[in-house]
Amino acid sequence: MLFLSAASVVSSCVIGVAGVLIVASVHDVATRTVSNRLVLALAILSGAISVASGHILAGLLSGLTIFGLATLCWRCGWMGGGDVKLLGAVGLALRPGQILPLLTGVALAGGVLACIYLVARACVADRVPSVRPCGLVGRVRRIERWRLHRGCPLPYVCAITAGSLFVLL
Repeated sequence: MLFLSAASVVSSCVIGVAGVLIVASVHDVATRTVSNRLVLALAILSGAISVASGHILAGLLSGLTIFGLATLCWRCGWMGGGDVKLLGAVGLALRPGQILPLLTGVALAGGVLACIYLVARACVADRVPSVRPCGLVGRVRRIERWRLHRGCPLPYVCAITAGSLFVLL
């Protein structure tokens, strides 16, 4: 029979969380949406981290606190609903003392992301090329140029991923 230590379960789940967050970031860049399936997978992995490390009640408290704060941001129009769910799911893996570092990391990463998009907006040409590119990367570049010219929202899941990985790793 195979017995796993709590540390190995936590390590495996943290790697799984990192993978889900990276996939969610790529999905957000491409479509500006967050899949509910990814949020569910993240919540399950985060819950497993809390259970394996023995702080399930603290994880629930952290997840609810972060979800509540993010919901207020959503109500003010500062954040999308998918971002709120994703932050709440990440919060399940944290202790209450890790909430502030998470939110600080996400805010700093969001600021860097905003600066990157401001520079990109200043650097791209005014018109979007009429030729449709081949391949995923070419299509994403073309749609990003279109989004930059129209002032569309940022792919904030990238910032959430960076802040979350900062705290979890």
